[in-house]
Amino acid sequence: MSVHFLEVESTDVDASALGLLLDAPAPPVLAQLVIETVDGALTLGVLGASHVVTARSQGEVLTEQVSCDAVAAGGDPLPRVEVVGPYEFESTTETVDRAEFDTAAIRLKGRASEEGWICGAFPGDESALTVLSGSSAGQGWAWQSWHLYPGEGTGVIVKTSSRWNP
Repeated sequence: MSVHFLEVESTDVDASALGLLLDAPAPPVLAQLVIETVDGALTLGVLGASHVVTARSQGEVLTEQVSCDAVAAGGDPLPRVEVVGPYEFESTTETVDRAEFDTAAIRLKGRASEEGWICGAFPGDESALTVLSGSSAGQGWAWQSWHLYPGEGTGVIVKTSSRWNP
């Protein structure tokens, strides 16, 4: 894949506003990557408000939305850990100095050319990114996301890791 330079302002500008919403209809995406296997598909979608993932396997479907809209739509504030049946989720939030932040953004943009990766770049700051990667995992799927929030002299990186094996 590649970096998708998005022509819209991000509506997700504050890491503390992120939430997690499961099994709701997927909102429209700005960019997406579909990974298919004989047993299912994983759709990684970049939103103006962060990301949505739809996983399909063996006739089952799971939708994960991590966004600033998730709480208002019935989700919960972003947890550090969430386990619901065969679904596992973890998140970390880290504030780093701007040099480290920009280095992380460059590294993640570089990974966007790899199979199973997608990157959405937002206008206003070349380090304002939403990046996702995914792969099949047994009979299910595993995926990660990085949400980069640039600031004055620092930046906030929210990383999530999810696994679903129905």
